[in-house]
Amino acid sequence: MPSLGPRPSTLRADCRSCVALCCTAFGFTRSIDFAVDKPAGTPCRNLDSSYACTIHDSLRGRGFRGCAVFDCLGAGQAVSRRFAAELAAGPDARRSVFGVFGVVRHCHEMLWHLHEAAQRTRDDGTADAVHRLTTVVTRLVGDDLDLILAADVDPIHAAVGEILAEVSAEVRASYLADPDRPTGMPTATDLAGARLRGRRMCGADLRGACLIGADLRGTDLTAADLLGADLRDARLNGADLTGALFLTPSQVNAAHGDAATALPASLSTPQHWLGRA
Repeated sequence: MPSLGPRPSTLRADCRSCVALCCTAFGFTRSIDFAVDKPAGTPCRNLDSSYACTIHDSLRGRGFRGCAVFDCLGAGQAVSRRFAAELAAGPDARRSVFGVFGVVRHCHEMLWHLHEAAQRTRDDGTADAVHRLTTVVTRLVGDDLDLILAADVDPIHAAVGEILAEVSAEVRASYLADPDRPTGMPTATDLAGARLRGRRMCGADLRGACLIGADLRGTDLTAADLLGADLRDARLNGADLTGALFLTPSQVNAAHGDAATALPASLSTPQHWLGRA
């Protein structure tokens, strides 16, 4: 299994180069993830005049776990730079930029996964399809404000989903054919609270699975497809995810782990896993 290198810097969040778009554009409802209600399009009450979060180092303890988990994959700084004039032009223009931010964030997530797909596939035809889709998504992100807002992203998203499924099947095939592979692999998508500790789950299809609170300590998840899996409060202590498929920073941030949890090279160990946040 190839070791994935870092994603392009354009797909890495840099909050210092963003005007807190995620803290303004999106709304949220008071819940276990957010301590207060906030309408979309209004700045969070915890922002200061320079768009910095005044409670950034204690978000989880203050009841803003949803903020700590979120990762824009570089969309925030990209939109902040490109549409700075529109953000300063008035309420209507700002609302348009907020809409663009949502689209660009979606596109950056597709690019994040396509980058991995390009490195994982060994099929020339699949590699060509990944390249074509990467070009389509990259061009969309580079369009002007009105074109981005008018774009129909759904067909692109569907095409990306299909190619990711192809890559997943290709990568997982060698593990699924392993005669030493243990039986009883989970096939359900609702695995909330499941006790899977120490299991060898290489090649498992966990795409879109609900793994909230699942016990995955010491689990080998090499080549397991985790695209869209809900890992909130999943316990990943000591688990091996170095070869897991389609894992994102937000998924990792939502889970629990420790210094012994092995992650892909493209992901950093969350500070709260180390008791620092």
